[in-house]
Amino acid sequence: MSEDSNEADRLAALARYGLLDTPPEEGFDRLTRIAAFLFSAPIALISLVDRDRQWFKSACGLAGRETPREWAFCAHAIRGTEVMVVPDARRDPRFRDNPLVTGPPHIRFYAGAPLLTADGFALGTLCVIDATPRPGMSGGHQLILRDLARLTMDLLELRQMRGEIH
Repeated sequence: MSEDSNEADRLAALARYGLLDTPPEEGFDRLTRIAAFLFSAPIALISLVDRDRQWFKSACGLAGRETPREWAFCAHAIRGTEVMVVPDARRDPRFRDNPLVTGPPHIRFYAGAPLLTADGFALGTLCVIDATPRPGMSGGHQLILRDLARLTMDLLELRQMRGEIH
């Protein structure tokens, strides 16, 4: 299967959940508050990667609701199934010239766990961000971030089963 057809299938999976451009919901906000607290991070997001943008279902510590996809760290994180950790974005060739690194919010540290559907599509991530570089993330911390991403997916599935798709 080509990457383009896989992306079309991934976008179809994202559309199935009916989340894009919906109002904030306490259940999702609760998960980002927990992530921000557990990781002592000023920013935690539930980010959904659409065709041309990254849209935030929940944003703890960040006022904006979306960024262009080409700026999205999460667009890189959804290419895999494991937690993606960027200890210092200024030193990473993928991100050092990114407007989110060179300007507000001055991202230095990023860790994102993909939001994986049962059929293996990554809709986006649950991520934590800091303006201060960090040495990395322990295996235990990665497991907790992955667990929070799975809880996010559980909430999405429950929401879908209840017919709460907007």
